[in-house]
Amino acid sequence: MIPEEPLFAPDSARAMAFAQACPIYKPTALISINDDGIQVAVKDESTRFGLGSFKALGGIYAVGQLLLDEVAARTGKRPDMHDMLGDEVRSVATSQTFVCASAGNHGLAVATGAKLFGAQARIHVSSEVPSNFVTRLRACGAQVSISGDTYEQSVAAANRDARDSGASLLADGSWEGYTQPPALVMEGYTVLAVELVDSYEKTGNWPSDVYLQAGVGGMAAAVTFIIRRDWPVQPRIVIVEPTAADCLALSAANGELTEAVGPVSNMGRLDCKAASILSFDTLVRSNVEYQTITDNEASAAVASLDYVGLRTSPSGAAGFAAWQRDRALDKSAGDAPLIVMSEQAIG
Repeated sequence: MIPEEPLFAPDSARAMAFAQACPIYKPTALISINDDGIQVAVKDESTRFGLGSFKALGGIYAVGQLLLDEVAARTGKRPDMHDMLGDEVRSVATSQTFVCASAGNHGLAVATGAKLFGAQARIHVSSEVPSNFVTRLRACGAQVSISGDTYEQSVAAANRDARDSGASLLADGSWEGYTQPPALVMEGYTVLAVELVDSYEKTGNWPSDVYLQAGVGGMAAAVTFIIRRDWPVQPRIVIVEPTAADCLALSAANGELTEAVGPVSNMGRLDCKAASILSFDTLVRSNVEYQTITDNEASAAVASLDYVGLRTSPSGAAGFAAWQRDRALDKSAGDAPLIVMSEQAIG
């Protein structure tokens, strides 16, 4: 059952102000590559905040906003964002622990935010998560637990941890009764879409088609929300999922949240069998299409991007894989596609 009122109503100006307050902030590159005679715009998130993924926009931002909320609850006054690194926030942060499950990038963002502001982080990952993520998480000061063999099992472990320990659960997925922290994560992702508005307003060459890869769907839904709200020229939007984890497409077809069933995909950061309720609710209101891609198609897209000097993973190349399929099948795609290269190469 879809609620009458949207569940996700982000304050993108607040998220952009937070990002711009960071001394190392700069918009990620929007570049153009030639793919068999078509110029494909690529939003390259592999350099975002030095963490290698768009996820850096969400986890750090959500940690900061939740800490400001906690200071306000204790003192009756919410500090300004420019006071995030001050003693008042840090004195509260030292008593706060943030817990989440992650396929890698969200955990890095949460761990980085916790370390930056003086809090603690405990990250649950599955045995499928590449070992370099575990090494990087520990280098950020996070406690890491290998919790199960799948992402879903690590999510369950994180939920138990937060319930039993009293730590703050900071998931990037959402479900009935748990929406506020993940909504902050998604609000952080809107920075990516606002940057695109700024870029295209300068050129006037708005995209004909936008391909957005999705796991639980946070980035895809956040960017879609801003596109539908703010872009003067409306593109076709394609939500791209692994064939093994098409939970958003299934949910849209059924009109309710529906879990996917499938093997482990090489698109590890997209291999999520249960969609976020915030993402589902946003996308079903937004006139989008759904497309699934195979592991082989994702790997081929990685090779194509590598050929033009863009190094990413199968997850990061998923949108490009969908574009390549549309082009090969001579579908109704336009001649000005935009993809998001969502992460750096893994390993």
